[in-house]
Amino acid sequence: MSADLIAQLRAAVGDSHVLTHEDPGTDLGAWENDWRKRARGRALAIVRPGNTPEVAAVVKACAAAGASIVPQGGNTGLVVGSVPDESGTQVVLSLTRMQAVRALDAANLTVTVEAGCILQNLQTAADSAGFLFPLSLAAEGSCTIGGNLATNAGGTQVLRYGNARELCLGLEVVTAQGETWHGLTGLRKDNTGYDLRDLFIGSEGTLGIITAATLKLYPQPAAQLTAWAAVPSLEAAVSLLGLAHQRLSAGLTGFEVMGQFALSLVNKHFPALRVPLWAETAWCVLLENSDSESETHARAQLESLLEAAFEQGIVSDAVVAESLAQANGLWHIRESIPLAQAEEGLNIKHDISIPVSRIPAFCAETDALLQREIPGVRLVNFGHLGDGNLHYNVQAPAEADARAFLQTEEERVNTLVFDMVARYDGSISAEHGVGSLKAAKLPHYKDPVALSLMRAVKLALDPDNLMNPGRVLTP
Repeated sequence: MSADLIAQLRAAVGDSHVLTHEDPGTDLGAWENDWRKRARGRALAIVRPGNTPEVAAVVKACAAAGASIVPQGGNTGLVVGSVPDESGTQVVLSLTRMQAVRALDAANLTVTVEAGCILQNLQTAADSAGFLFPLSLAAEGSCTIGGNLATNAGGTQVLRYGNARELCLGLEVVTAQGETWHGLTGLRKDNTGYDLRDLFIGSEGTLGIITAATLKLYPQPAAQLTAWAAVPSLEAAVSLLGLAHQRLSAGLTGFEVMGQFALSLVNKHFPALRVPLWAETAWCVLLENSDSESETHARAQLESLLEAAFEQGIVSDAVVAESLAQANGLWHIRESIPLAQAEEGLNIKHDISIPVSRIPAFCAETDALLQREIPGVRLVNFGHLGDGNLHYNVQAPAEADARAFLQTEEERVNTLVFDMVARYDGSISAEHGVGSLKAAKLPHYKDPVALSLMRAVKLALDPDNLMNPGRVLTP
């Protein structure tokens, strides 16, 4: 059956676009290895269709053979959701050949792109046409739009523009039966029944395969100014956020918080980045003001905000970038925290969301709990305070073996953190998704009625459980 299926797949997409372990000199590691090196599977084949009809043909062939499909974009996910299992029976359907920007409608402020389009390439295409596509995240040079939508990606500008879901107006999707839903509408208003788009966004490839999307564009701001501020506490950071909302309104497009230990790791492993202010303060905030009027107006707004914050005692020092290069340098420091943490050793990652008002209390209580349970544990806390999303990561004690720490403590640490997240009415996955890493945890923290409805949707759209099985929902 495997040989017959491989033959059908090659007939559908061309011999050179179906890769197997039996092909001489072929290494499938790029598709079988998880981004974080947490898992490596073994695929029956890697299939790389070049257009939507080819995707449909691949799905039909797999459905007829009873072979499950793992859709894959840039393979930059963080929850082991886009690599095959170890059975050697799953087909990885890679969308990276489907990179076209199909259309840009300037009057409608929309762009239609294929699922394999790299996020940075879309940003560049929008910029070249005089527009902004605001989705921005650390992996934008390699992640793809299909994956961004399948995981409802977030990033640094959710505060102003929302997650990937809010940026999408229409989808083209190949269903689990190999049919194509042509839903690439550019309409802002369409009240004709269930919003199927929202079913597939965030479904992590478990309901169907996103092949293209129509997305929102925005006018380019006249100016973007970035400031780096030292704050004495998380309570002060939350107060600064409230003041920034009042003073900057919709101009506030980014508000990141970074703990002292997180920044110390950047300073330790990447000293050339010259992290400002971190040694004298418990927390630093990185905020961005985007203005539609002028740089002069934007700078006046930002300086007025910081003056008020100094007067109220919620900021002790601040730096305002004087150039685009300086602004990029400040953002590069923020984006280097995960890299610095990796240099420090294996760690336990948490992507959580908490109501902004309750974040200081959550961190104080959870920090104390972890340090009491595991003396010497180090907390790498940073993230998108503006939208309530923290990357609340746990590093082994300084003298401990990081790999052994991960093996022996990960389950206990996850339970301690997730139980506290539930107590504070939060979510155990803010922007990374569930994948297979958190699938077993979901029933403990998701409303049972919601889980029942999710299972009903899965059964209706993918009754044979062939679309990315074992992700999001456990059997």
